[in-house]
Amino acid sequence: MTDSSAPTTAGTPAAATTAPAAANPLLSTAPLPDFAAIDPSHIQPAITALLADAQRALDQVTAPDSPADYDQLSRTLNVATERLGAAWGAVGHLNAVANTPALREAYNAMLPAVTEFHTALGANEALYAKYKAIAAQPGLTPERTQLLKHAIRDFVLSGAELEGEAKVRFAKIQERAAELGQAFSEHVMDATDGWSCIVTAAELRGVPADVVANARAAAEKDGTTDPDAHKLTLHFPVYMPVMQYAEDRALRERLYRAYVTRASELGDKPDWDNGPLMQELLMLRQEEAKLLGFANFAEASLVPKMASSPAQVMAFLRDLAGRARPYALRDLDELRDFAKAALRMDELQAWDLPYASEKLKEARYAFSDQEVRQYLTLPRVLDGLFRIVDRLFGVQFVPAQASVWHESVQFCELRRDGQLIGQVYLDLYARNGKRPGAWMDEVRSRWARPDLANTGAEQIPVAHLVCNFPQGADGKPALLTHDDVTTLFHECGHGLHHLLTRVAELGVSGISGVEWDAVELPSQFMENFCWEWEVIQQLSSHVDTGEPLPRALFDKMLAARNFQAGLQTLRQIEFALFDMRVHAEPGSETRVQDLLDEVRREVSVLPPPAFNRFQHSFSHIFAGGYAAGYYSYKWAEVLSADCWSAFEEEGVFNPATGRRYLDEILSMGSVRDAMDNFKAFRGREPTIDALLRHQGMA
Repeated sequence: MTDSSAPTTAGTPAAATTAPAAANPLLSTAPLPDFAAIDPSHIQPAITALLADAQRALDQVTAPDSPADYDQLSRTLNVATERLGAAWGAVGHLNAVANTPALREAYNAMLPAVTEFHTALGANEALYAKYKAIAAQPGLTPERTQLLKHAIRDFVLSGAELEGEAKVRFAKIQERAAELGQAFSEHVMDATDGWSCIVTAAELRGVPADVVANARAAAEKDGTTDPDAHKLTLHFPVYMPVMQYAEDRALRERLYRAYVTRASELGDKPDWDNGPLMQELLMLRQEEAKLLGFANFAEASLVPKMASSPAQVMAFLRDLAGRARPYALRDLDELRDFAKAALRMDELQAWDLPYASEKLKEARYAFSDQEVRQYLTLPRVLDGLFRIVDRLFGVQFVPAQASVWHESVQFCELRRDGQLIGQVYLDLYARNGKRPGAWMDEVRSRWARPDLANTGAEQIPVAHLVCNFPQGADGKPALLTHDDVTTLFHECGHGLHHLLTRVAELGVSGISGVEWDAVELPSQFMENFCWEWEVIQQLSSHVDTGEPLPRALFDKMLAARNFQAGLQTLRQIEFALFDMRVHAEPGSETRVQDLLDEVRREVSVLPPPAFNRFQHSFSHIFAGGYAAGYYSYKWAEVLSADCWSAFEEEGVFNPATGRRYLDEILSMGSVRDAMDNFKAFRGREPTIDALLRHQGMA
């Protein structure tokens, strides 16, 4: 796919206007949202109306004379709540990728009402009783049996068995926690968007030319008349190249301090300090867990996951840390020796690590990330990715038209044998008003909708695939690092898990209901293709000459694949162990920084400076779904590495292996438990051997 295939129906949310309900795009029953037409003024009337519809549906199915019949319940309640979810999901998506003050205000105004409804829905005693009665009926399909099992478990975790004041308090906790999570995310976005500095070309010595060109263009866009002015921001496509390549040590320190103190008491704006939000959120989570009968929030969080207890998770993390520590110490010694001898740095500081590491890699392996970037243009990488998916799973990404929120967004259909099976939005570039990071999100799930039963039609899955890559410069396409490419493949893996499901029962279709510590398996699995020569040939094309990446350069990349793997492993374990401890230990809300420091003393071989406030922008656990679940990245890595070892044994593009992986893992949704899916594919329990071998720590 090339940039020219982006849809022509594009735009950003318009200025607020009053629109009649009949013209409200959020009330449309069309299969896809009309993103270009959604306006902040649409949100309150549409969501209010859809909440009312959903409440009427809930009242109807929980009436005393309503039968315990799942088909009838689904036709009434699930259709109404799914329509509400689709509209609110569109609003939430725009709030994450096209944020404006008016949109944020409208979103936050309705967040309490939406949270209140879903909290009441999950704790509704009459609906809980209906589900239990349905689950006791004979002749249920495996899909329905599993979704009812999940639903009954989730009713308990949502407070359905609480009574009186406990139930009221539980609901208030949910509403306040939702507000805090949203505020945390906003503070990180505002702190990232709100910081910039002007530097000269001399200060950017060593930085890649396209990054410098974009910095110059950003300064010009701000109206500067200084021909030597370059604007730097904290957006990752700017921040990371400066940290890796800028020879100016003072500039690297300046950016590092700004980046690691974002949204903290040490940042520019006190109003964006996430410290009080973290404290309150942790207190509320522990109170919620106690109401449900758990000792701590971590225990409650693990109920729907593969891991059985916080102790098991921490033992897993500490075992992996022990295995990685000797390699991390070796990595650090080598880096210090190199920095002292080659860079004349007697003492490595935190802002030196990316720079010194890149220089060491260049010296040891005779190549740089910047050299590799010249061969990895975004259009070519996308085209290669799509061809790989076609070869593996027999599905094609076909450019198509849809209403989008920004002119750079691309829209594709997924087709198998000419038949439409899914759709995906690709929003790949960084910009102001867009949440940092990369993610996949659902627009709709595959579902044999009961309201369409007489038509033979079926709702197809639709996904968002979001990254924050740099824009192209000087009329050339965007250049990606190899890490950027693995990020794209990672998110595509999540998307395939959602889009290639063959399950049509809402709640167990696609990624719905998949254990959180297994949901990263398909995404991490896809990363492995980025290290195959046959694949790299399809992904690469030099930005100027069109030549594919040379084999000699690829061999150097392979040799450097596990460069500093020990340090990188300990870094992830540090985050995961902090997450588990802060959600498992009583009183953690009063000692967040102290607890993180303890984890760093236990795990890290090079703790960051005292002013580092990483936790203040740790959105995964304070504004996302990873609370007491960040360990899942390493947990699922064991599963994904073991799955990949089957492809190594049987052939990377072996059609039988690809078909078995599709049939037993990607297409199964959560009809079976994740461990059963793994064993059906691999024929045995997982082992850690493949992960250690892949990371050079066998």
